[in-house]
Amino acid sequence: MTTWGLSATILAPARDIFRFAAYHLDQGAHRLYIYLDAETPDACDALKAHPKIRVQTCDAAHWKRLGGKRPDKHQVRQSMNATHAYNKRAEVDWLIHMDADEFLVPDRSVAATLSDIPDDLTTARVRPMELLGGSTDAFKAFIPAHGNRRALVERIYPTFGKHLKGGFLSHVAGKLFVRSGLPDVTVKIHNAFQNGAMLVGAAETEAIALAHCHAKSWESWQASYAYRLDKGSYRAELMPATQPDQGGLSLHDLLRKIEAEQGTTGLRAFYDEAIGDSPDLRARLDAHGLLRFAALDLDGAVERHFPDVTM
Repeated sequence: MTTWGLSATILAPARDIFRFAAYHLDQGAHRLYIYLDAETPDACDALKAHPKIRVQTCDAAHWKRLGGKRPDKHQVRQSMNATHAYNKRAEVDWLIHMDADEFLVPDRSVAATLSDIPDDLTTARVRPMELLGGSTDAFKAFIPAHGNRRALVERIYPTFGKHLKGGFLSHVAGKLFVRSGLPDVTVKIHNAFQNGAMLVGAAETEAIALAHCHAKSWESWQASYAYRLDKGSYRAELMPATQPDQGGLSLHDLLRKIEAEQGTTGLRAFYDEAIGDSPDLRARLDAHGLLRFAALDLDGAVERHFPDVTM
């Protein structure tokens, strides 16, 4: 039987860690490697008590074992921990690195989909769908890069579509399952490398979606906005969706421009068009077959796997 697991570097309240872990145990994960980016005593002991979970608090001793001091960038910490998890003694057939706001949503079991991947393929990519802010179960679907994606995105998002990669605020690359046991593998956020060369030719696992809860509400989006603009998914170094000579701006430059010219009112207008749940956006997505629903039942999963936890 095909087995799979995940690694995650998490800086979040205990309730969110339990929801993430319990949900993926529900989906059949055989092993969870949880790296706590800060001490989280409300979660650590209960996680360690579960037989399928391995927990590591990322203290100074942990980073020293990995070769030095704690990296400043969270992306580097994530990659180092994901690589560390991968290079442990293999306990699963496939391993994926994920964030705590991402949830695998399979049409059938994750294990069944992975078992169908040809033996000569070493990686399998899971594409995202992005939560509509304010909803708990409505998502915008991934649009493949081929064909008329650019024109379609600009029809759905008439004001800001030119600046949105695939219509998403966050990544469209998704995350990567990697077969265990490969030598000299380094795991990055969205890709993996062997002997310094990127592993290419990944299977596209269309039967599994990566539900990304990037903006749960206007309030949560505002709360994360400054951090994402400085260090996260809107940071200045990321490339625009459309080339600058075609009028494209990176999300960093676009949001800076909106904020400078229109303040919070302009940012709210951007949020409402790009990701905020509304009958209008649902209708535009549905007209193009891009509206998805997934009831994650995160609290129910916690009750099943951590019945003694109080949230």
